[in-house]
Amino acid sequence: MNVQTKVISREISEYLWRAEKTLSTAESCTAGLVAASIAALPGASNYFRGGVVTYVNELKTQLLDVSEDLLSERGAVSEEVARAMVAGAIERLQTDYAVAVTGYAGPGGGPEAPVGTIYVAVGRQDDIIVRELTGDDGREGNVARATLVALQMLLEKLKNDFPMAEE
Repeated sequence: MNVQTKVISREISEYLWRAEKTLSTAESCTAGLVAASIAALPGASNYFRGGVVTYVNELKTQLLDVSEDLLSERGAVSEEVARAMVAGAIERLQTDYAVAVTGYAGPGGGPEAPVGTIYVAVGRQDDIIVRELTGDDGREGNVARATLVALQMLLEKLKNDFPMAEE
């Protein structure tokens, strides 16, 4: 984990801890790196309930309740599926917040989009934001970028939801 990821994870920890909120993750192309970044901090078990890695559509359906129709119509690499993954993680893992990542890290893309297309979603059941990432920085670079963006988006969401007084 790089320094920037550690700093952001520590800030996320403070917000979740103070707000007494819980977090889960649902990841595909990042293969659990967002979860690993969150869980790397001491005391993470107080707010991080866990995560799932769902590389295949069958597991997105079974573990996260992403509908087969949605996957067929929009494809696994889409804004709609990223949203559904957040909602499913919140429901299935019983958390207040979730982060989801789905995309093509490389070396190849898919029928929906070229390599480097990644959707990151964060939020609460009633308020999910999604960001599309594009551009190919190679598999490792794409995964690192998606992980960092996911953490940055979560931190921004928590800052907006729980403004803390300046210390």
